[in-house]
Amino acid sequence: MTAAGRTCVFELDRADDRFRRVSPVAVRPGEGPLTEPTADPRARRWELVKMPLCGGSKRGNVEDCGGWKRPFDARKRAIPRQHPRTSMRSSASVHKTLPGDHLGCLCHRPELQSLSRRIGADLSRRAVVAGMAAISSLGLPQLAAGRSAPTPDNPSRPILFTNIRLFDGKSSALREAIRVLVDGNRIKAVTEGNPPAPDDAQLIDCGGRVLMPGLIDAHWHSIFAALPLPTLMSADVGYIYLAASAEAERTLMRGFTTVRDLGGPAFALKQAIDGGLVSGPRIYPSGAMITATGGHGDLRPLSDVPSVGGSLSRIEQTGGSIIADGPDAVRLRVREQLLQGASQIKLAGSGGVSSPRSPLEAFTFTEPELRAAVEAAQDWATYVSVHAYPPGPVQRAIAAGVRCIEHGHLMDEATARLMVDSGVWLSIQPFVGDDDSICLTGQSRIDQLQVLAGTDRAYRLAKAHGIKTAFGSDLLFSAELTPRQGAMLTHLTRWYTTAEVLTMATAANGELLALSGPRNPYPGKLGVIEEGALADLLVVGGNPLENIELMAHAAKNFHVIMKDGKIYKNTLSS
Repeated sequence: MTAAGRTCVFELDRADDRFRRVSPVAVRPGEGPLTEPTADPRARRWELVKMPLCGGSKRGNVEDCGGWKRPFDARKRAIPRQHPRTSMRSSASVHKTLPGDHLGCLCHRPELQSLSRRIGADLSRRAVVAGMAAISSLGLPQLAAGRSAPTPDNPSRPILFTNIRLFDGKSSALREAIRVLVDGNRIKAVTEGNPPAPDDAQLIDCGGRVLMPGLIDAHWHSIFAALPLPTLMSADVGYIYLAASAEAERTLMRGFTTVRDLGGPAFALKQAIDGGLVSGPRIYPSGAMITATGGHGDLRPLSDVPSVGGSLSRIEQTGGSIIADGPDAVRLRVREQLLQGASQIKLAGSGGVSSPRSPLEAFTFTEPELRAAVEAAQDWATYVSVHAYPPGPVQRAIAAGVRCIEHGHLMDEATARLMVDSGVWLSIQPFVGDDDSICLTGQSRIDQLQVLAGTDRAYRLAKAHGIKTAFGSDLLFSAELTPRQGAMLTHLTRWYTTAEVLTMATAANGELLALSGPRNPYPGKLGVIEEGALADLLVVGGNPLENIELMAHAAKNFHVIMKDGKIYKNTLSS
């Protein structure tokens, strides 16, 4: 972090004494004053302040003060250090007095102390993101390199998979004697027979194993999956993000190369994965689930009711869910999620199992409120997905123009017909027993039993009417449950053939992801193996079309895991 001739630029908010942005800049010998003068301090709320790093001697109008640089004023007089309690109202006020023992220590400088206060004082998703950005800009990205996540093989030359049997995500049978060439992050060619390999290609002999698309989970919660609810409500947000990062790696190692995140502050995790800081699946984020007062996801303690002055609860501050009452408030919350990078929007349309004070049969939003969300999402060329179980809330959501229903376990025949007529997707989870959930009590247990009882009928209606159906697991609040992600997929054989199951978890889910249009964070085809598609691939030991249980034991049966053309696991000789 010490480099002569480099400084950090801080943007100081005069109203609340916060450094808003930090970026390193180079300073050349003979350059002007490092502190930019302000003609009228009251005329500008914002002020750029350049802070030099350790080392170096006089540069321009700067005095060397034992490793701490003190600027001169316009008359060449050293600006005096001010008392730590002095209010920051001038450009010089950022240069606070420091204990003598720490004048040369970077960790005690005002900019880092300010950043530390920002991260520690406000345990919110926004504070964590700002803190990560600030620390990275100060030259500490190497801290992330100490992770234990698998480092992908990032090849500089094409990869040719040979001696494979192919499940392409759509066919009901395997194709024999196929070669698949991957170049960069795309599938360049799918050829039959034994054409010559490109001269510079890396060869992976699959030994007759099955090559298939990476799995897609259409209903996942990247932040909430592996931690108990009490921990999520009380733990330091940094710990929550670290736990989510570890679970993201495990998700990828289970063969799920893409997840559709249906509620939670997953934006920073997605950014870290996409940037290569940690390993994990592609994430299609929804941001905070939008609910109404008393709706599913309103987990405020009763001591916080009624809310005063629009104050936000902890779960709202962290981005888990957000409360909106009225069409205008709903529009605001939708736009906030889109602003942060949501690929689709999630609303709670009925009560939920994990919200014991929100009755399962309750309507959460009025139709005008739902329509406001749909219109706001359509203005950004994407769609709304609504959490709803019983027929009434499902039908209201469809009437408002939503494109996908999450759950729907209690729907009836009329609702199934309406979904088909409206072209609405059903993202439903195969909950068939207590093994698929944490232990619940009270009203949550009563609601859970209703959902379990409705699962079979809902799937039968979906198949009989030809509803466009997606697979998702919706595993929550337990690191012991998340390894069942692949096992949840095997439950679908109660209603579908193995080929239909695998298609649902690959090509069909890929079609659902494509509804996000230009908000799609990963433009390109997912869930299929064809020329031009994104290179998310699995090499499976055995034939999953004959034995779907292979999906439940990824560590044993998945020999190669590739995401975006990078190999994260390879037990085969090249």
